[in-house]
Amino acid sequence: MHLLPRIRAERHEMPEALRKVADAILAGPAEAARLTIVDLAERSGTSTATITRFCRALGFTGYAGLRVAIAAETGRAAHETWQTDIGQEIRPGDSLDRVLRVVSSNDIRLIQETGDQLDLTVVEKVADAVAGAGRVLLFGVASSAAVASEMEYRLQRMRVPTWSRSDAHSALTDAALLGQGDVAIGISHSGRTREVIEVLAEAGSHGAITVAITSHPRSPLAEVAELVLTTASRETTFRSDGFAAIHSQLLVLDVVYVSVAQRTYERTKRAFDLTVRAVAGHRLPERRPTERDP
Repeated sequence: MHLLPRIRAERHEMPEALRKVADAILAGPAEAARLTIVDLAERSGTSTATITRFCRALGFTGYAGLRVAIAAETGRAAHETWQTDIGQEIRPGDSLDRVLRVVSSNDIRLIQETGDQLDLTVVEKVADAVAGAGRVLLFGVASSAAVASEMEYRLQRMRVPTWSRSDAHSALTDAALLGQGDVAIGISHSGRTREVIEVLAEAGSHGAITVAITSHPRSPLAEVAELVLTTASRETTFRSDGFAAIHSQLLVLDVVYVSVAQRTYERTKRAFDLTVRAVAGHRLPERRPTERDP
């Protein structure tokens, strides 16, 4: 996982003093890379001791290592042309062309950051669990519920017994019926949605394998899950972090979905063949060219 996305993801779980340092860096990474430890302490309203603690929290032995990492990352970003509009505000009077450029650039970067930070070892464990599961329960609320529903549809097409729920009572009753060999997947950008945490905890208490998909690896949801897959998210005008995380969540689940399909290839192929034939009669025939066509 790149440094700046990691700082952005973990800042919510940091103590207030460390969060001030994170904010100072994220406000201007390229400039922060040129600051001395004293300068950064002054800019963040903290102390040099706090800067040192911040470095250690991110795995650096000292401030020099942090500066080099920030400089390297901002240097890479300078060569990415789509970086220009990232993070800029969309104003009410902006043209639709600029809106398209900002939104598409943001989504492209989020997908790339999610792919860069995705722990493939964890993906393999999740795919193994889902491929052999007796039942799979997916749960999210609001925008995450739509993501859960999409994954439900995909897994059902592969004959994986899957249910997605969008209300807490139904999800909790389903979670209570899970057991050894079953899987519960909770989706929450913030990792702080009480209902999702409760459902995963309930499923885990009955022996099910629990999976969290969140942008915050130190969140309460991540703490109750056995396996954690992280997503990147970046807020822009009119799109809060929760909405912005949808594409990242779909990417993570898509990688899991394809990995499950690889593990159940013959079963999945037969299921796809059957389902394609079942709906074939509901597709209009392709239009054949005629002499009048240009």
